[in-house]
Amino acid sequence: MIRRLKIQYFAIIEDVELEFSPNLIIITGETGAGKSILIGALNLVLGQRADIRAIGNQTAKCVVEAEFMIKGEELKPFFEAQDLDFDHEIVIRREISPQGKSRAFINDTPVTLEILQTLSAALIDVHQQFDTLDIYQVSTQLRMIDALAGNKALLEEYQQEYKRYTTNLETLRALKDRLTREEQEAEFIKFQWKELDELNLVAGEWDTLETEQKALAHAGEIKTASENIHLALTEDERSLTGMLSDLDRSLHPLGSVHRGLQSISDRIHSILAELEDISAECKNISEQIDLDPGRLAEVEERLSSLFRLCQKHKVKTVEELIVLHQQFSSRLHMASDLGEQLAALEKEIKKQETSLLGKARELHARREKVIPGFIEKIYVLLRPLAMENTQVRIELSPLDSLNQTGLDQIDFLLATNKGGAFLPIKQIASGGELARFNLVTKSLVAQAIPLPTLIFDEIDIGIGGDVALKMGRILKDLSVHHQVICITHSPQIAAKGDLHYFVYKDESAERTTARVKKLNKAERVQTIAAMLSTNPPTAAAIKNAKELIEIV
Repeated sequence: MIRRLKIQYFAIIEDVELEFSPNLIIITGETGAGKSILIGALNLVLGQRADIRAIGNQTAKCVVEAEFMIKGEELKPFFEAQDLDFDHEIVIRREISPQGKSRAFINDTPVTLEILQTLSAALIDVHQQFDTLDIYQVSTQLRMIDALAGNKALLEEYQQEYKRYTTNLETLRALKDRLTREEQEAEFIKFQWKELDELNLVAGEWDTLETEQKALAHAGEIKTASENIHLALTEDERSLTGMLSDLDRSLHPLGSVHRGLQSISDRIHSILAELEDISAECKNISEQIDLDPGRLAEVEERLSSLFRLCQKHKVKTVEELIVLHQQFSSRLHMASDLGEQLAALEKEIKKQETSLLGKARELHARREKVIPGFIEKIYVLLRPLAMENTQVRIELSPLDSLNQTGLDQIDFLLATNKGGAFLPIKQIASGGELARFNLVTKSLVAQAIPLPTLIFDEIDIGIGGDVALKMGRILKDLSVHHQVICITHSPQIAAKGDLHYFVYKDESAERTTARVKKLNKAERVQTIAAMLSTNPPTAAAIKNAKELIEIV
């Protein structure tokens, strides 16, 4: 509940402070005195965007501060999530500088408007006659039915699962897009991988092939040269080794008589051994050389293939081609893994859909069950409020797909005249009728929807007499379990208040300002009597006012 509201320099209010009781608070005053300005100031502290035109003094800061008392620990997780200190006493403050800069605070900690709006929605409900009524909103209508059906725990369970479900759907869409892209790339990668794979690449083969290619290309020349050397050294009649052997034989006997010739003979003997070895090696080379044009073609084709792929992939070695082949293999494997992930996620989503559909059908059944009784209770309260011919229909129609609240589309329909067509409530022309319908439905679900404070701004437009009296009783009953703040022109409603504030204009200074006065019992009688007749009130009006207050 709200315990205190302090307003400085907002519109025509200079400095006002109001303290509130837990039950029914009445605010009255003449038209234009500033009653709705109080609600405007409260809306500001609840997160409404600031308008510099609302600043009452262009040289001073506008400040609106509200103090709330909350029960229980329901809001503690919200405070913890926003890194705010939780307390059962909450002070919310808005400040607007003359330059239009706005700041918001919760318990003196700066916060964003979004955080402020989220918190205020859990603290207070404001109903204003000429604003869009929240009863128009499908979310509010469904919330009412769910509250009456006791769907809170089931709906929370459904919504937690639905959140995971929608997250999975988003992930699935992203995976499908990624898989489509990767499948398109995979076709090209697979072609490239296959092209490399078919070559059976071997590290170091380039150098080996180039050596073999050179040898094969010059095989005839090598064979002829090696054979010629072999013949010249050892096989011809006048071979070099034969001639040297003859010389060696002629020198050998003289070696014993001349030391120099012995040395030469030894050297010739050594040369002969070397030349015979060279001859044998050349013979071996000649015999091993294969004049195979087919093999040369194979080697050159292999080198050509390797060179072409190196050029294609902008690399220089076979080793780099092998690394690229491995990378292509990994990417193809990843695409395969992605497909498996997608299949597993689709299976999980299907499982979630089955579970959610079951819960949605249960929510629908519970909603459907409470609607007839809810409508009957609406009639009991609504018909005495000069709406005896009004017919109410609440329709649940199936949606094509799951949403955050299940599978139901809800419509509150009214026929306000006998034989009239049922229309959505936002198409009902009379604001007074809508105000009464809103009051009745809120009073019926107030216990199920934990809103500590309800504010009604001039919901009595177009009614009076006994209807206003009955409307006052509804507000009075509602205030037993909720704090109710009501701005009214109706004396019958005003008489039901536990606390009464009177708003008036003070034109004694240089500018008109709004003042607020807390009325005692005698002042209440005078004020309600003036609302019944004239100001000053007649004796009959004073008597009538006392009777109205005693009715309470």
